[in-house]
Amino acid sequence: MLLEQRIPPAYVFHKVRYDLITVIILAMAVHVFTSHYQHFLPDMPFSIPGFIGTAISILLSFKMGQSYDRWWEARKVWGAIVNDSRSLVLQLRQLVGDGNEAIIKKMGFRQIAWCYCLGQSLRGLPPTDNLGPLLSEEDMREISKHNNKPLALLNLHGQDLRTLRQDKQLEMFSHLQMDQTLVRLCDSQGKAERIKTTVFPVTYRYFLHGIIYLFVITLSLSLKNLPFRFELPLLLSISMAFFLLEKSATHMQDPFENRPTDTAVTAIATTIEINLKQLLGESEVPPPLTSSTFYLS
Repeated sequence: MLLEQRIPPAYVFHKVRYDLITVIILAMAVHVFTSHYQHFLPDMPFSIPGFIGTAISILLSFKMGQSYDRWWEARKVWGAIVNDSRSLVLQLRQLVGDGNEAIIKKMGFRQIAWCYCLGQSLRGLPPTDNLGPLLSEEDMREISKHNNKPLALLNLHGQDLRTLRQDKQLEMFSHLQMDQTLVRLCDSQGKAERIKTTVFPVTYRYFLHGIIYLFVITLSLSLKNLPFRFELPLLLSISMAFFLLEKSATHMQDPFENRPTDTAVTAIATTIEINLKQLLGESEVPPPLTSSTFYLS
């Protein structure tokens, strides 16, 4: 997640460097072509690149809106995960009978592990990395049998709740309440996985890039009487604005790709870990995740 800090120019240039190289090649090609055939070419009215630029603005506006909706939905999903994770531990402490502190702590730590595991799974990272201190060896062996590790952890939650109910350490109504919390956590996981696996139409990006290049060509033809040393910077600056907006929208539409524009799932999971460990009365609590750069992971 980008922070309210100065974004390095190198990061910005890195995102559009290939597009700008293409613009330079197109501008030079048009300049050479118009230099040789200037007397045979009709004048290109400025209204034509102006019309194309307006069309690009409308397409970019639509894409930015759709991309932000996906990013904001991902953030709302993780906000729900924060709330339900806290609710689960609160319910365990209040509704489970006395003398079950060990299983309450086990489930609380497993819920912390679930948050980290889900975030790493969404980002395509090894889901069980660094979960050893939070999970028992038995839990690690059990989830190793499953492809969907976060779902396997929720299943272990359900098994422990059933055991508490069978041992009469959990009343039926309390069991139903906690089961609803697990259902909401599973629902949040499914929503996050849907965002991850639903691809924004790739052709939309290709068509938009093609229209931007067409705009560059028509604008270059309209500026054929302008010295090239002035024409090229003008083309680069205008096209860079379009490409940066398009690139921002492209990154925002995929909030789980381990990029600076991601939803900060690791920072959120760390916040959940702090909250749950304090609810469980643990003394070793990690500090909130901070960043010395311009983004938070």
